[in-house]
Amino acid sequence: MSIPRSAAFLLLSLAFLGDAGAVVTKKDPPRETVLIETSLGTIEIELYRADAPKAVENFVGLAKKRFFDGLRFHRVAKGFVIQTGDPLSRDLQSVAKWGTGGRSIYGKEFADELNVSAPSYRRGYVRGVVAMANHGRNTNSSQFFIMLVDAPQMPKNYTIFGGVLHGMDVVDKIGGVELDPPYASDGRPKQDVILKRVTIRKTAPAKKAH
Repeated sequence: MSIPRSAAFLLLSLAFLGDAGAVVTKKDPPRETVLIETSLGTIEIELYRADAPKAVENFVGLAKKRFFDGLRFHRVAKGFVIQTGDPLSRDLQSVAKWGTGGRSIYGKEFADELNVSAPSYRRGYVRGVVAMANHGRNTNSSQFFIMLVDAPQMPKNYTIFGGVLHGMDVVDKIGGVELDPPYASDGRPKQDVILKRVTIRKTAPAKKAH
């Protein structure tokens, strides 16, 4: 016996319905955010796992191990970036080496993620971007920086893995501290700026893609 065309359509439609007739849809993954509590205030960052999965996994893994807690912002470049993530910055006896250290969950430096089709790559290094610091191609570890300004002329050599959601006033405050040596435009803060705690959170998906 053949099934009437209208009944076949009804059966096909029901196949896409869940309990109580609700349409079954694939849920978007939760948005990953980070709370960076510093001695000058709190910064909230969204992580771009789709754009830079290795960098995000490394950051999350280190944060869960409390690796970042207690580190200093060892570099402020006025009107450009603030930078942190160097484990050597815990040691005041190693000031001369600050900015040269790093660690990753992979046990070694890892590759850049510079996908030209990624939304963050296309936007480039704009104010609030969070990106990996490096000392050459494929030398990522734990150091990262936050952009103070838009820098369209900046070469796209640094993996972007997040962006500031809230707390740019704190970023600006860090970017405005007095430096050592005095009157320098690029140096370490004269008064320590500490990463007190870095916490990974997951929240409801954003309504718009980053």
